[in-house]
Amino acid sequence: MKPWSLTLPRGRAARPLPTAATILLAALLASCSLTTPAPVKHMYLLEAAAPPPAAVQKLASVRIGAINVAAPFRGRALVYRRDDITYEADFYSEYFVAPAAMLGEATAKALTAANVFRRVIPPGAAPDDSEYVLDGFVSELYGDVRAGGPAAAVVTATFYLSTAGTETPRVVWSREYRQRVPVSGGGSEALARAANAALSALLADLARDLAAAQLPKP
Repeated sequence: MKPWSLTLPRGRAARPLPTAATILLAALLASCSLTTPAPVKHMYLLEAAAPPPAAVQKLASVRIGAINVAAPFRGRALVYRRDDITYEADFYSEYFVAPAAMLGEATAKALTAANVFRRVIPPGAAPDDSEYVLDGFVSELYGDVRAGGPAAAVVTATFYLSTAGTETPRVVWSREYRQRVPVSGGGSEALARAANAALSALLADLARDLAAAQLPKP
């Protein structure tokens, strides 16, 4: 009788059995991966308080168009300015959705609450017969934590009011606004609150100036 033997398939080499130390190391790594909690992200909204109502309402309607955000601040992560050339995105602290969408909605709500126009059509609504279109560009949206001064939330935006319903839209009013609100306390929540306060003040200024503007007939 031939002695019993194990025949391996051709082209395959025998692999050594795992040692006790290898098994123990694998078990330790598995237990670490199971017990280590996943990083928790903090989520925030960009919201503005309602501005004071206008004394006189304009008998015209406005549609909120595109509110674009500069590339460095376009993402969801909160951004900190460390020095004159260094900016840092906070991976663990984010806006719930991209800032542009929330800024457009906040602008529409602020102008509606201020009763500046007869009707305010929010962004993304179906085409309408509005007389004006309000677009905007947010060039700054960050937390300023540079050494030498108190931390602050910075929001800068330029708005453009154009005629609607014409082949060639014409800009009839434009203005830039900048707000800097000190951060009270530490952490990302304090920055998010300060950013909302800055946005509230900025949109209140926008509503006040649009209410006082002498606009040409569209």
